[in-house]
Amino acid sequence: MPGAMRIRIWDVEHGACVMIQHVTPTPVGGVYGGRLAMIDAGDSGTWSPSSYIRHVLGRTTLDYLFITNADQDHMSDLRGLDQAGVTVDTLFRNPSYTSVTMRSIKLGGGPLTGDAEWYLRACDSFNTPTIRPFNQYMGGITCDTFNNSYPSFIDTNNLSLVVFIRYGGVTFLFPGDLERDGWHALLARPDFKALLGNVAILMASHHGRENGFCNEVFNYCRPHAVVISDKEVIHETQYTLPDYRAVVRDSGVVVRTTGKRRHVLTTRRDGWIQFEVDDSGNYLIDTENRG
Repeated sequence: MPGAMRIRIWDVEHGACVMIQHVTPTPVGGVYGGRLAMIDAGDSGTWSPSSYIRHVLGRTTLDYLFITNADQDHMSDLRGLDQAGVTVDTLFRNPSYTSVTMRSIKLGGGPLTGDAEWYLRACDSFNTPTIRPFNQYMGGITCDTFNNSYPSFIDTNNLSLVVFIRYGGVTFLFPGDLERDGWHALLARPDFKALLGNVAILMASHHGRENGFCNEVFNYCRPHAVVISDKEVIHETQYTLPDYRAVVRDSGVVVRTTGKRRHVLTTRRDGWIQFEVDDSGNYLIDTENRG
C-alpha cells in the first residue's frame, strides 16, 4: 500500500518499547496513521507508552502488542495501558508456556509485579485467533515470529519471542533478550536462517549485553546498523559490550538529524530513534538527540 512504515524505538532506559505504524500523507500535508502495533511495553520515569497512545495519539486501542520477554523491563507499563483506558486487541507472545508455567518461572526471582500479573492474565485470555491478522491489516507491513519452547528452555531470556518486521523489502529484527543458547537453537531452523539474511536493522539482544551476542548469527546476517536500547552506564556489564561495529556493513546508515554516518545507534546517546521506510525500500532515520 502506498505510504510508509514508521518505526520508533523509544528511549525507555534499560527497557524496550517500539511502536510501528503504516502512515499515508493527507491532502493538507500531514499524515494519517493506520493501525498501531507495539513491541514491548517498557517505560521510563519521564515517558510511558500508555500516556503517549492515549493523550498524544488520541487512541483508545492498541491493535497489536508483542511481548518479547516476560521480564519487567519489557512490560513495565502494561498496567498503565489499562489505567489510561487503552485496550489491547491482539497479543503476540511465546505460545509454548502457560500462565501457570510462567508464574512458576517468575516466582523463582521473587514476588510478581502488577505488570507481570497483567501479563499472566493475558496469557489466559488471549487464546483465540484474531479476526484482524497482522499481515493483512497493517498496510503492507508484515511480521514473522519465532521462539524456543518450554521446557527445552526454562528461563525468560531464552524463551524470548523473536520478531521480524518487513516493509518495502526492508527487514527489522527484534530478538528480545535471547542469549547464545537460544540463538543456537533457532539457528537449527532453515526458515529462521533464511530470514536472517534479509535483516537490515537489528535491535541488539539483551540491551547489547555480551550474553545476548551470538557470533554465528552473523554468518547469515550482515545488517546495515544495530540499535541498542539501554540507559546511562551504571552496571559493570555495560562496559563489556560486544563489538557490533565489526558485524555491520561498512556503509552503515546516515542519520538525517545530524547527517552523520552511523553503524551503531543507542537510545542512551540518541534518545528515541525513528525509521521511516517507503514502499520502495528507501528509509530515513531521525533521532531525538543530535548524538
